[in-house]
Amino acid sequence: MPYVGRSTDKISNVEVLDNITFDGSSSYTLQKGGSNFTPSSANTILLSIDGVVQAGNFTVSGSTIDFGTAVAGTSTCDFILHYGVGLITAPSDGTVTSAKIGANAVTNAKLNNDIISGATELASEPADTDEFLVSDAGTLKRIDYSLIKGGGITEVDMWKMSNQTYTHDDYINTGWSRFTDLSGAPHGTGLTESSGIFTFPSTGVYEILFQTQLYNPSTTRSYIGVDARGTSDNFVSNSTRLGLSYTNNSTTGDHALFTITCIYDVTNISNNKLRFQCQAEGSIGFYQTKLITKKLMET
Repeated sequence: MPYVGRSTDKISNVEVLDNITFDGSSSYTLQKGGSNFTPSSANTILLSIDGVVQAGNFTVSGSTIDFGTAVAGTSTCDFILHYGVGLITAPSDGTVTSAKIGANAVTNAKLNNDIISGATELASEPADTDEFLVSDAGTLKRIDYSLIKGGGITEVDMWKMSNQTYTHDDYINTGWSRFTDLSGAPHGTGLTESSGIFTFPSTGVYEILFQTQLYNPSTTRSYIGVDARGTSDNFVSNSTRLGLSYTNNSTTGDHALFTITCIYDVTNISNNKLRFQCQAEGSIGFYQTKLITKKLMET
């Protein structure tokens, strides 16, 4: 038959606490089953000392009860009862579903600081160790920013050389300066130059474009060109060809447009440097010389 009686929200939940052993102090620790117990308030405690029921003549703070006066060590605690209003039930593990939680019931105040949420704004570029959530074939995983941050072109620089004359095997090492007219160079940190040797600002894969007007000052030149050189030891003993190109100039006073492009994987900015070498039959003039470098990607 159906339940007949008081509504379940009127049933009192009574807990029996451990009796206190008095020692002449005024305050004592409330316990249940040997563990400290914190009542909901002083008004929910009923106890008896030496057969006299006590209520409302003490205070509680946390699990401490204070009688306001010393209780003789010869006194006896007969019982302590804690009254909790309503029917108290604890759900079994794993029984609380999402349907049981009200909409917007879980707020940021209830989230730990290692939970990803929109509570705090990041107003600058993330650090390499900052983490993002990604779905890897349906499995949610975290990943460091360093592994996904965009590459793109982060370094562009442009240099020019004043009009110079070089002969075969000369290094093109004088008259260099950064070209800034309407170019805004450098974009990023930019290269540095010393005696025609260029140092890169950071590791990465660079595109190199060298362009010049070659001038024949005298007789026929069967070949004129430029050799782009890299190194693995700051040109101490290693000089490696990155690119080489030739043209010819058969008439005195003629000009020839010359361009060379190459890719340089710079893995160590202290050792991987760049310079250029003249390759020509006799002397040759260099005019309107430009060098453009672009960092294409990380190494």
